[in-house]
Amino acid sequence: MMSRKTINYVRVGNAVVLALLFASWLNIFFIQPYIVSGSSMEPTLAGESLLDTDKVGDRIIVFKSAYLMGNAPAYGEMVIIDSRVDKIRTLKDQFFDSPILAFFSNKYSNEGNIWIKRVIGEAGDTIEFNDGHIYRNGDLLVEDYIKEEMRLPDELFIIPEDHIFVMGDNRNNSSDSREIGPVPVENVVGKVVLRFYPFHRFNLL
Repeated sequence: MMSRKTINYVRVGNAVVLALLFASWLNIFFIQPYIVSGSSMEPTLAGESLLDTDKVGDRIIVFKSAYLMGNAPAYGEMVIIDSRVDKIRTLKDQFFDSPILAFFSNKYSNEGNIWIKRVIGEAGDTIEFNDGHIYRNGDLLVEDYIKEEMRLPDELFIIPEDHIFVMGDNRNNSSDSREIGPVPVENVVGKVVLRFYPFHRFNLL
């Protein structure tokens, strides 16, 4: 027969397991925090740097269910993508997007493939770079969020069905669709909805 103390330990253990399962479920299917890394989204988002340990990366919340039920990312939204555009994402990828589950499997991590970018083109759009400017379906984009004047070679992209075109706000220091091409919608992990840290920069995005 178990003592009252043992029963209490079992209850606490069960509560911890249930809490971890619930947190993992939320991470996998609904919301997930991320730490911004690198400078590709400056000045909108600040990223932590390996070269400057005093630089704190913004903490953001991503709504992972934003594009379910046939919804697609819209122009101007900031999204998290899996940059492996030639790889079909599986349920395994979605599970291990969760830092809780990835923690228990150090052999499996999506960290280097997960990028934060801004949607510049939707399916069917024509994106043209001309003389350092961007035109979407012939209209010049006026973007007050970019870091500096862009240095872009002249190019033209036609965005296929079920794809988006993404770029970083720091156009001169960003790996994005100019490098990997249009991104399949199925590779969009979620929509960035909130910056919660640093506290003085707390805002909806």
